[in-house]
Amino acid sequence: MPVSLLFSPFQLPSPNGGLPLSNRIVIAPMCQYSATNGEATDWHLAHWTSLLNSGAAMLTLEATAVTAEGRITPDCLGLWDARTEQALGDTLKRARQQAPVMPVCIQLAHAGRKASSAVPWRGGQLLSPTQGGWQPVAPSALPQLPTETPPSELTPAGLAQVCDAFVTAAQRAQRIGIEAIELHAAHGYLLHQFLSPLSNQRNDEFGGSLANRMRFPLQVFEAVRSVFAGPVGVRVSASDWVEGGWDVAQTSVFAQQLKALGCDFIHVSSGGVSPQQKIAIGPGYQVPFARAIRQASGLPTTAVGLITGPQQAEDILQAGDADLIALARALLYKPRWPWEAAAALGGQVTASPQYWRCLPREAQAVFGDARIGQR
Repeated sequence: MPVSLLFSPFQLPSPNGGLPLSNRIVIAPMCQYSATNGEATDWHLAHWTSLLNSGAAMLTLEATAVTAEGRITPDCLGLWDARTEQALGDTLKRARQQAPVMPVCIQLAHAGRKASSAVPWRGGQLLSPTQGGWQPVAPSALPQLPTETPPSELTPAGLAQVCDAFVTAAQRAQRIGIEAIELHAAHGYLLHQFLSPLSNQRNDEFGGSLANRMRFPLQVFEAVRSVFAGPVGVRVSASDWVEGGWDVAQTSVFAQQLKALGCDFIHVSSGGVSPQQKIAIGPGYQVPFARAIRQASGLPTTAVGLITGPQQAEDILQAGDADLIALARALLYKPRWPWEAAAALGGQVTASPQYWRCLPREAQAVFGDARIGQR
């Protein structure tokens, strides 16, 4: 069987010499809405332990708020003070003790005008203070939905505070042993809100032209890059899927600017900033965006979105459309998807010895030299 690219190693660059990945499968961040006052819980322990035993090369923790006001919902994970740092660090340490060695990345985020929302299974709408919500902040006083209360426009002092919060969270992440950071500039959250002309209508140096709209996200990236030793990347929405909104051409310029500042990878998604979006959903529907941004920037690029089959993932890599493949919901549905992919493509993964005897005989090579015999 030809050598599989999906199961070939990859090295994420970084100032400290790079982060080796055993294969090209990364676990995309998935919000769990299961924290208590920002603190990781036993749900996260079970969730992370399962994902760390999946055979993927890197786990990306869910969007983790850098301030309490930056949470999407009151139940979102946070990393903004000593309390949330200890909870996240302790829970992650326990999960990692029950799994093979796997690098962990954390997605640092601020929800902006999409903060103070109900969890999705309770409607996902903006919460009022009487419902446990708070006043969101954003680039401009424009609500996500026309029926919602407008957010407060961030002042220059407020922007500095948010940037400092990202930096402090990055330092906390490094302190608890997280190996990589992904800044969330996608899906309609704060950094994406600055990029998109649909949500950013400021008339100062942070709004208007493309250079101005990119200014604050680039400042945040540069500040985080300066304090974190490992790989730092960015997740982007390559298109708002709305006429006159953020698009792949602007994303390509943004990616080039990020690369000049020392960005180590880019994770390409789309949508989320406007209820007017018209997304052309289909298998691998975001892969053309990844291809365009990879070609424009030369950054190590992650493709994501309705990539569900091993051969589909392999074909994306073989075509040069991306360097890494991210899976999210597919791994919730099939927590051992990488094992199945390895069996299909002739690859190998690492698994805990407790699982060595689980494979059918024809697939035992997936675990390499593991002793699968039974006493």
